[in-house]
Amino acid sequence: MKAQGKWLGYLVPVGTFLILAAALWYGMGDLQARNAEEGVRVTEQAIRRAAVQCYAIEGEYPPSLEYLKENYGIEAGEYVVHYTVIASNLMPDITVFALEDGEE
Repeated sequence: MKAQGKWLGYLVPVGTFLILAAALWYGMGDLQARNAEEGVRVTEQAIRRAAVQCYAIEGEYPPSLEYLKENYGIEAGEYVVHYTVIASNLMPDITVFALEDGEE
């Protein structure tokens, strides 16, 4: 009977530790997902600002994403950017996606 009580004494701290470890693991995954979403949002916002700045300075929107990279310092290394020009006087369609792990 005494041996059974000893095991029960270990069960509560071990169970508590496992529950806290699982909660921490889940929280870290959620934090990484939010961080990735924020990176996509910030990158898209930076590209839009650079396009508007180009329009203000040059009188037309940039003809390509490469033009923004060369002349306005845009870097989108870990993201896929769809940059579609409609006309030189209309804001381009800009969409940013995060790369999956292992993609380049």
